[in-house]
Amino acid sequence: WQLLRIRGVRPDQADGFARALLGAAGGPGDERRGRALTVWLLEQAALAGHTALELPTLDAALGRQSVPDPDAAVQSTLAEGEALAFQDALEEPGAAAPQQAEEGEEEERPVRVLVGLERYALAEESLADGLARLVNSLSKETDQAWRTAADAVSGGAAELVRAVAGHGLVLHTGGETARTEPAALLGAARAAGLRAFAVCHTPDGRHRIAAQPGADPAEHSVGTVAGLLSGAEGPGRDTDGALELDLLIVLDAPQLDVESAAMLVESLPDGARLVLSGDPAVLWSAGPGRVFADLLAARVCPQIASRVPDPGPIGELVSGIGVGELNQVAAPGKEIVIVPVRDAGEAVHRTVQLVADSVPRAIGIPADQTVVITPGHGGAAGTRALNSALKERLNPGPGRFGGFDPGDRIAYSPAPGRTVPGVVVKADADGLHLTCAGAPVVVPRERVEGAVRHGWALTAHQAVGARWLAAVVVLPGDAAQALSRPWVYTAFGRAERHLSVVHGVEQALPKAVAETPAKPRTTRLQTLLRAQVPND
Repeated sequence: WQLLRIRGVRPDQADGFARALLGAAGGPGDERRGRALTVWLLEQAALAGHTALELPTLDAALGRQSVPDPDAAVQSTLAEGEALAFQDALEEPGAAAPQQAEEGEEEERPVRVLVGLERYALAEESLADGLARLVNSLSKETDQAWRTAADAVSGGAAELVRAVAGHGLVLHTGGETARTEPAALLGAARAAGLRAFAVCHTPDGRHRIAAQPGADPAEHSVGTVAGLLSGAEGPGRDTDGALELDLLIVLDAPQLDVESAAMLVESLPDGARLVLSGDPAVLWSAGPGRVFADLLAARVCPQIASRVPDPGPIGELVSGIGVGELNQVAAPGKEIVIVPVRDAGEAVHRTVQLVADSVPRAIGIPADQTVVITPGHGGAAGTRALNSALKERLNPGPGRFGGFDPGDRIAYSPAPGRTVPGVVVKADADGLHLTCAGAPVVVPRERVEGAVRHGWALTAHQAVGARWLAAVVVLPGDAAQALSRPWVYTAFGRAERHLSVVHGVEQALPKAVAETPAKPRTTRLQTLLRAQVPND
């Protein structure tokens, strides 16, 4: 059953192997099976975004796997140190504070029992500790510099600068246009002599923030989260290993999972200020946790909501989706086009037609500046089918290099949850040569199959954090169950100038926008923070 630790192995496959090896002794009640399934279920939960599972939920999942005594399986897993258990107090909104009992002890409060893998539990606790440290270690040495920075900006940016001047942790929310405010903060802080740096989720986001008015024109003041954590980008570190920074601005904050967030916070010195900025309506991180949403809900620091709306028909449409309304929007310049289709085959045909012909001819946006977004990889109109059809039309070739040819658009995943669009340059003995965000990348031959896909068509999770001049969002009939408000918001919001919707889901689209919010994730960050930081 340890085979379940290998990605892609299913419980029925491990059970079959166990029966072949152990015979009748390898039954569903084997203690080793219970432990392995407990860990596997927690790993599957992490892939779905949870950092832990409530004990009744875990017990029920074990029961569905025919474990006869789920509670015993969990206890065995805990005893072996393969998972950790937690008791978190349940806090009901508006509930009174716990009263002191006669003996001076607090009265008992209801708790929820959670079970999680050590990896994510420690990351979440480290993140809470680090955030509390930043909140409580505000430096006064840079007060004059912050006053200078505040005097240099106006409007919403000034409100943000003032909040950052007086607090170690600040949250900033808003859409694409609202990025001008953290950009202005970055420029003003650096102009005032403060050591400031900003990071984004993607290289495209890095270029966009560096190009904002008011930002430091030198792009070396902006990087990516992955680049900063790896040491490839950003400032140096001091003798204690902390980043030499007075201010770190993290854009695309909803994309932070608990491990990345913990590493960032651990890297900041005492007295540094941290700004987390992003659009809370987009899809959450690919990795476990919902850091930005938990911080917004915990209310342990100032929250600055931008009042700068995203412009134009696309901005109006996406803003409505964010509040659960799919509105009819006037688009006199063909900024938004709806293309109805009857089935997946027609959806693929019309998508290729839009990318290769209609959008370039009618809108003036070339195919290489258009992204196709669809809910999943599989299916008759998933990324695989769409990319195959788009390659045949836009860059036909034999696919001599592991299915790729020079000129193919690709999606490169250097790590799970990260996708970088690029183009194939060539292939040789060293591997597949790509250019991604203007930088050369060589993917070793043995990693090509697992790390590189064709990239004319992406999922919304792959596209989040980047934008294109045009987006074609494909909604085939079998995609209805995959739709949610955050998915639609994210997919439609990838378009800057033009959005085409290949629409085959009929009323499922407005229903998803109105009735299907983000799937809940079980996390502990709110509870951990409230225990360490006084609630504002």
